[in-house]
Amino acid sequence: MAATGLGAAVMMDIHTAALPAKTPPPVKGRLKQSVARWCMEKIPFEELARAVAEMGLKGIDLVDAPEEWAILKKYGLVCSMVRAETKIPDGFNRKENHEQLEKLYKEWIPRAAAAGWPNIIAFSGNRRGLPDPEGLENCVIGLNRVKTIAEEHNVTICFEILNSKVNHKDYQFDHMPWGVEVIKRVNSPRVKILYDIYHAQIMDGDIIRTIRDNIRHIAHFHTGGVPGRHELDDTQELNWRSVATAIADLGYGGYFAHEFVPTREPLASLKEAVTLCDV
Repeated sequence: MAATGLGAAVMMDIHTAALPAKTPPPVKGRLKQSVARWCMEKIPFEELARAVAEMGLKGIDLVDAPEEWAILKKYGLVCSMVRAETKIPDGFNRKENHEQLEKLYKEWIPRAAAAGWPNIIAFSGNRRGLPDPEGLENCVIGLNRVKTIAEEHNVTICFEILNSKVNHKDYQFDHMPWGVEVIKRVNSPRVKILYDIYHAQIMDGDIIRTIRDNIRHIAHFHTGGVPGRHELDDTQELNWRSVATAIADLGYGGYFAHEFVPTREPLASLKEAVTLCDV
């Protein structure tokens, strides 16, 4: 016998109250996604931290300020890549930079470790006429000077590949084989590659095969649509879902960080990228 009148209304209220609160669907979690701070710099940091935590991201790249580290911890996030005041043009490829870089990493690696952060960035530097074999050897010498402190503190130095065609003219580590050779010679579990897919696509392409062949040398990923370094949408030439799936299928356990410059509302664009790469 169906309830009528007040009884029906009461039953409706009971059933409505029993419904769970609406929550966003959980991420699959096969990739630990994060985002680069500088790409979202117009958003106040705490607002960004709150939003990315709600999206299911695990960290924010390239955050150095201690007060912002505290905010990361507040929202259960990590600084997935420490910048450590490094400069792209002045890297390990020149011996005259080694003393200053060693001092910098001796300061920042223990600081990152104390905070619980896993990675710190490193650059080859620009060629400025330096032959690639000499630059390679100098990078090996320089990274050997700092690898022990990284090993002692369980922080990974991530040596980044950048393109020298569009964004970073004259940068020396602009092709993957060159950087892989550096990593092999340094031969440390705490010195690996930051494989920036945007930059690598511009220089070499063949992204999935390169990742599969070199995953043991890669500690971190960056995204960014080609051309333009914008959203990971259908204006770009890569199939990002396939790339993300290939990385996840390899059992990769590091961070997969979005580093694109939004052309639309930043958090909406980030959410689209997170969903696309949630494989």
